[in-house]
Amino acid sequence: MEKNTKSLSWKIIPISTIEGVRFGQVENQDGMTGVSVALLAKNTAGLDICGGGPASREAHLLSPLTDDKSINALVFSGGSAYGLAASDGVMRYLEESNVGYTVVDAVVPLVVQSCIFDLNMGNSKIRPDADMGYAACVAAEKAEEPLSGNVGAGTGATVGKLCGMQQSQKAGIGYFAVQVGELKIGAMVVVNAVGDIFNYQTGEKVAGVVTPNRSDFLPTDELMIQAQQALTNGANTTLAAIFTNGKFSAPEMNRIAAIARTGLARSVRPVNTMADGDAIYTFSLGEVAADLNIVGTLAANVLSEAILKAIENTTLSDTEFLQLI
Repeated sequence: MEKNTKSLSWKIIPISTIEGVRFGQVENQDGMTGVSVALLAKNTAGLDICGGGPASREAHLLSPLTDDKSINALVFSGGSAYGLAASDGVMRYLEESNVGYTVVDAVVPLVVQSCIFDLNMGNSKIRPDADMGYAACVAAEKAEEPLSGNVGAGTGATVGKLCGMQQSQKAGIGYFAVQVGELKIGAMVVVNAVGDIFNYQTGEKVAGVVTPNRSDFLPTDELMIQAQQALTNGANTTLAAIFTNGKFSAPEMNRIAAIARTGLARSVRPVNTMADGDAIYTFSLGEVAADLNIVGTLAANVLSEAILKAIENTTLSDTEFLQLI
């Protein structure tokens, strides 16, 4: 029996129609790296760090044990930890707009960030910096629908790297959003996993480790088990963010982030390893009454759909890809 890959319960919408968030992206093709920014209105937020090697900034602000502060911007970038410099430009942009946490006679923008490792693509000396972060914010002023694929923070993203870059495949950034009644929920994800990527509805592998002649897939998890092969720590990461107009507290948003992790587990194998810096951010941007468990379940499904968008919208041919690694 053919499996149904369409949901009867939701309506697909542009993620740009979720009120309270604007997206901007810039990239450098020589460096094969970039920045994706989400500028945020008043919100409550959560975070689930489920990988072993995150490169992140101000992540502790999203702990339910801290004061409930509204985050002004989320930044995803390439460049590994070097890419954290992009937030300096985002802070400069927000300060110029007088957006931030008021302290005496100044504002301090609250910016959280996570980075992927993409130094194995393009020119590794070209990394996201403050100017690139600022430019991404300027791009967000247009409030257009963000593109999925080899753009922004997904410019240098790859998957299936257990056997080296020569047997890996190109990935990218993906966006997907739905509406159920008044509730809206969307996902942004940068797919840069050590593992293989699967269609969460059908179980079909859509990207990952390939044979030396690149004619077929190899199973990452089986290769690891059979060879007892150790993973290289910190060279992979899947970064995700969930945005909803549902009204939730910070502790509830942390729980939704944890539930959304099942979306990663259905789509990426292996996942949440010590070699991945996997992280899921969540943002409540509205006043719509909604059930935490329903929103968490939707978040997982929407995240899995966004992962497919990241793969489906990659544009480099095999020849072009191999020339860049």
